[in-house]
Amino acid sequence: MAGNTRTPGTTVTQRIVALLGAFDEHHRRLPLTHLAERAGLAPPTAHRLAAELVAGGLLERRGDGTYAVGRRVWDLGLLAAVQTDLRAAAAPFLHDIYAATLATVHLAVREGTEVLYVERLSGRASVPIISTVGSRLPAHATGVGKVLLAHAPPAVVEEVVGAPLRRLTAYTVVQPGTLLHQLAAARRDGYATTVEEVSPGACSLAVPVRRGSAPDAPVVAALGVVVPSLKRDRPRLLASLRTAAAGISRSL
Repeated sequence: MAGNTRTPGTTVTQRIVALLGAFDEHHRRLPLTHLAERAGLAPPTAHRLAAELVAGGLLERRGDGTYAVGRRVWDLGLLAAVQTDLRAAAAPFLHDIYAATLATVHLAVREGTEVLYVERLSGRASVPIISTVGSRLPAHATGVGKVLLAHAPPAVVEEVVGAPLRRLTAYTVVQPGTLLHQLAAARRDGYATTVEEVSPGACSLAVPVRRGSAPDAPVVAALGVVVPSLKRDRPRLLASLRTAAAGISRSL
């Protein structure tokens, strides 16, 4: 929930930011009362500002009276540097991986202790998973997340292991010591894996994407695939991912 914007001195901009921030992956549609509550606004204020945002295309009012994020927010989001530069550089390589494997292909960046999925390719033959473009998942439970945590500042890793690790399935790693061992292995080996940590029947393999081809260039994203099993095709998938990541890094 956004901060208490009923506080005297709150600006109109802060109230608008609070309204837009009331939406997340688990709250895609909100009735006015819930929207006002999550934004910390009085209902009349929320109603007035929401109407202005609907008129501007930033919010959409559905037929049942609930509010949802409007198309204009998506249009603006596509202009963000993480979207334009990274997605443009990665696009041809993602399509190559998908064509060769028919697996779900992910491109993700770190936001705090979570991973933000900026691109995803999948088809009918792909393993059913819960990630979507723009969604976030706990970094400790995903292949791309473990790669990004492995190269994150120490303070970020300390924040992750210092808090209870969220369990998504029976196989999610929730022991801090085990996670730290996996992060060390990801730094050493140049890749990370998961086995059914987010969704039953889904295993992932991921590698870092660096800004530049130097071995010590900063890691800016992670590239991964999701498949039913890694027992047979791991070497082939890893080679494809590393080739694609190197190509993206050169483009960046």
